[in-house]
Amino acid sequence: MARTKTVHRCTSCGAAAPKWAGRCDGCGEWNTLVEELDVRDRPSLSVGRTSVAMPIADVADESSQLRATGLVEVDRVLGGGLVPGSVTLVGGEPGIGKSTLMLQLAGSVANAGQKALYVSGEESAAQVRGRADRLGALHDELWLVGETVLPHILGHLDEVKPDVVVIDSVQTMVNPEMTSAPGSVGQVRECAYELVQEAKRRGIALLLVGHVTKEGTLAGPRVLEHMVDTVLEFDGDRQHGLRLLRASKHRFGPTSEVGLLQMDEMGLAPVDDPSGLFLADRVTGVSGSAVVPTVDGNRPLLVEVQALVAPSQLATPRRSAQGLDQGRLAMLLAVLERRVGLPVSSAEVYALAVGGARVLDPGADAGLALAVTSSLTGHPLADDLVVVGEVGLGGELRHVSHVTRRLSEAARMGFRRAIVPHATEDAPDGLTILRAPTLAAAVQLADVGPS
Repeated sequence: MARTKTVHRCTSCGAAAPKWAGRCDGCGEWNTLVEELDVRDRPSLSVGRTSVAMPIADVADESSQLRATGLVEVDRVLGGGLVPGSVTLVGGEPGIGKSTLMLQLAGSVANAGQKALYVSGEESAAQVRGRADRLGALHDELWLVGETVLPHILGHLDEVKPDVVVIDSVQTMVNPEMTSAPGSVGQVRECAYELVQEAKRRGIALLLVGHVTKEGTLAGPRVLEHMVDTVLEFDGDRQHGLRLLRASKHRFGPTSEVGLLQMDEMGLAPVDDPSGLFLADRVTGVSGSAVVPTVDGNRPLLVEVQALVAPSQLATPRRSAQGLDQGRLAMLLAVLERRVGLPVSSAEVYALAVGGARVLDPGADAGLALAVTSSLTGHPLADDLVVVGEVGLGGELRHVSHVTRRLSEAARMGFRRAIVPHATEDAPDGLTILRAPTLAAAVQLADVGPS
């Protein structure tokens, strides 16, 4: 039997210390000592060869083992479903709906005939049961336990023998052999390591719910993201019902897909027509508004961007961007001032992506610039017009990816004209394209310039 004890190891130089100290004696760095298990007298590992080399074409393809979760948007992001023995880390801000999503997923898996175990470390079993009742996730194959002690959880895996396990959350798990508090770097690393090894050994699809820091990164050691197979980011604006699910890491497929879900009283529902959702409350004939065809992953979305230009009495006028890149807005204002000749440097500018959308696509540059111009001059853009193109520092309109897919989505939504970069290929049926080599030319084509 291996004897275990805890040591404190420096994350910078690797030096070990018997107890925690503010400064590492080895390298002199501050606050780098982290508790971890130090195993002594471990039985020597067998050196007998257990692996077999074979032609790569004969190796089993793990993608053929995909099991659909039953949640369309989740399966879209995962490339079809969960792989037995895989480990997925789901991160997101508090209150964004991670537990709701995981409970719906576990209920959907159980409804399909697979056995699912939901381990709640933050809420009591009665609280989770009440949410499951509201979500319609009460199924005989869905098992529930409120537990945080790692050996006890492993015992429940022996008893239930589930196909899918949800740990909510990994920051609440505790290894009693360590003295540090739940959520500490050492506890998270050791508990996650043990759970990952058990999932691989038993062929269980394991989902770990993780917290994020105030900077938006996953809490705990960075190695946590390296030891799992998939990292999903679940985010959105709490003031709106829209939620977005993305994969920042996925060993079994691409990371280019995005899932869109709508939060309502009955939980999370898939969004069948996201463009229609974003444009549902659009008011036409108002200056400072432009519709831009963006691409999030491989998914085309039509989003309304709005701008408001107002006089300022301040030495440094305000600049505000919600759902848009603040630095990108500042660059576009400089281009409008220098290359188009619009007086925006002394004005306050407020920009917004409507509906809680987050637009980081450079293809929205031209639309945002025309929205600012429209607000400044008071001339609204045409109701049937969309704008797409990246703006360079020379004021030129540059080609962007997936233009055909963007314009096809615009045509589907009833738009009839599109201002695009000069090198854009032909438009789909029903859509007339207006080619603009520069931002100044786009302002003229949109008829929003100064009178």
